[in-house]
Amino acid sequence: MSALIQQAVAHWHFVAPLLDKPSSEADYDALVEALDEVLVLVGDDEHHPLASLASHMGDLLEAYDHAHRPMPEVSGVQALRYLMQEHGLDQSSLPEVGTQSVVSEILSGKRQLNLRHIRALSTRFEVPVEVFLE
Repeated sequence: MSALIQQAVAHWHFVAPLLDKPSSEADYDALVEALDEVLVLVGDDEHHPLASLASHMGDLLEAYDHAHRPMPEVSGVQALRYLMQEHGLDQSSLPEVGTQSVVSEILSGKRQLNLRHIRALSTRFEVPVEVFLE
């Protein structure tokens, strides 16, 4: 057996929890905590020896989220309402969309978001245009 495999076998019980898919909320929470610790070490250094480990751990968490916490289907208007609430905005706070009355009509369903609105909102909130597409 090679020295590399011998080391892997000797340390596997320490490393395995960082490489295995979480199978429960407790596993997920433990992996999140471990990832936070790794990210403190890695920082912004993409060439850090643990950068690929951090990436792998993030992928495992993302896969668990997709499987156990699917994103609800929402309309573009629902996404806009949510983003306005999160940013503490009222209907007159979106001049890139139009006047307060235009925003009101969009939110009430009397008017649809057009391509110009969608592009402006995507830029404003730094989200993909798909967020606002029906």
